[in-house]
Amino acid sequence: MTFLGLVAGALTAGCWFPQLMRSWRTRSTGDLSWVYIAALGAGILLWLLYGVILGDIAIIATNGVTLLALLTLAGIKARFDARPA
Repeated sequence: MTFLGLVAGALTAGCWFPQLMRSWRTRSTGDLSWVYIAALGAGILLWLLYGVILGDIAIIATNGVTLLALLTLAGIKARFDARPA
């Protein structure tokens, strides 16, 4: 079951990397909403805490990676949104 969870989580977390690469390459994040990023981030953080409480490494690892990817995307968005038009 742990292996299944890790594979599922790797696929879910890995789907963020194309968006990160595209956002960095195009220097454009205007189509990403801060509300979306905040709501998703809160949900991922809660899943991470849930995994910690259960001691489930698959939930902890995959949500930790996903949260890191989302925080990176938020950083990219903050950087590019702050640029003068």
